[in-house]
Amino acid sequence: MNKFSLNLCAEVLTNSFENNFSADSQLSYFFKKNKNIGKYERSLIAETYYNVIRNKSYLETLGATSNPFKLILVYLVKLQGRSVRDLSPHISEEDSLWLSEIKSVKLKDINLSKKLSLPEWFWLKLIRQYKEKLATQIANSLLLPAQLCIRVNTLKEKNRNKVISELKDTFNEEKEQISKTNLSPLGIKLPRGSYIQRLPLFLEGDIEVQDEGSQLLSYLVDPKRGHMVADFCAGAGGKTLAIASLMKNTGRIYSFDISGKRLDNLKIRLKRSGASNISIQRISSENDNKIKRLKEKFDRVLIDAPCTGFGTLRRNPDLKWKHSEKSLMELVDKQRNILKSASRLCKKKGLLIYATCSLLDEENELQVEKFLLENSNFKLLPKSVILKKYGIVIDEEKYLKLNPFKNDTDGFFGAVMEREN
Repeated sequence: MNKFSLNLCAEVLTNSFENNFSADSQLSYFFKKNKNIGKYERSLIAETYYNVIRNKSYLETLGATSNPFKLILVYLVKLQGRSVRDLSPHISEEDSLWLSEIKSVKLKDINLSKKLSLPEWFWLKLIRQYKEKLATQIANSLLLPAQLCIRVNTLKEKNRNKVISELKDTFNEEKEQISKTNLSPLGIKLPRGSYIQRLPLFLEGDIEVQDEGSQLLSYLVDPKRGHMVADFCAGAGGKTLAIASLMKNTGRIYSFDISGKRLDNLKIRLKRSGASNISIQRISSENDNKIKRLKEKFDRVLIDAPCTGFGTLRRNPDLKWKHSEKSLMELVDKQRNILKSASRLCKKKGLLIYATCSLLDEENELQVEKFLLENSNFKLLPKSVILKKYGIVIDEEKYLKLNPFKNDTDGFFGAVMEREN
């Protein structure tokens, strides 16, 4: 990195640390404001930006304090292995001397939470749940960037092999990195940083960006032709669109969310997708009158509950610095209320699917177990009962539990409950 790109990267990191915007939104806004930055420098800045955020706690421990410019320098010499001599023409003499001292530092007995750049409270919870060996493996996987994952839209009569062939022609130099997902029948993995937004495949709705784990949650809903389906926390609608595809545009899907902005994004995606069975519904809260009027009307109710998002740290590394034990408990209360309210939409013999992109059992198993204890008219269905219908074979646990280390997906949790009476 030269002096120009070093300073730009420090600027966007400063903005990211000071503001409450998501890391990707902050970077996107920065590039829109600085359109003179070349493609190569954009790529370099983006990669450095995300890696500094991913490793922030470790870099601070190495001696960078929280100064964005110094965090970048420590990242370059300690994690990337760059020499101080290479960087010297682009930094001050004082920074060169300081960096030489940092380069020679070898930390012993460093706290694992610091080395893995995780908040201490979150690391302790991971150890409790997964034991130290697996917790360390998961934590290390969260420090790695994720590949881009897309879903083939079968409403456009495209099949995965044909789409892969077209993508390999487009990304010829990186075609060896394009492959089918391991679990999802419609997923494709692309090299990190692949720009697809101007491809005819994307513009015509043949493909949608969606992590493989999220695709599997859509299968877990097991929607049938003619069903009434509620996507209770629809967001930008990735799962809504996948469910519409599985239903072959029959029946009706109600996409509920409190955020008009997220639903506006769904409207844009909806136009491309060719789906015609989706009704977008903005609600004020989980207790909106619209929900009360639709009591017991749905064959399937999906709740992708608001959560810490810790399962997505490969893509959203800043999330780990935005949560605390207090905010976790607030989310747990919110999830409980949403689950209670949304369950009323489910008709007899209908399915209630509770999901998060979290790795923490407070947001996952414990929520489901508490709900079942308080609602004896629902019973848990093993996830394999549903997924095997689609040729998806994962371990025999009763819940869908995915993590980046084991499955090479974002971290996801899913539970299926059937209403008996």
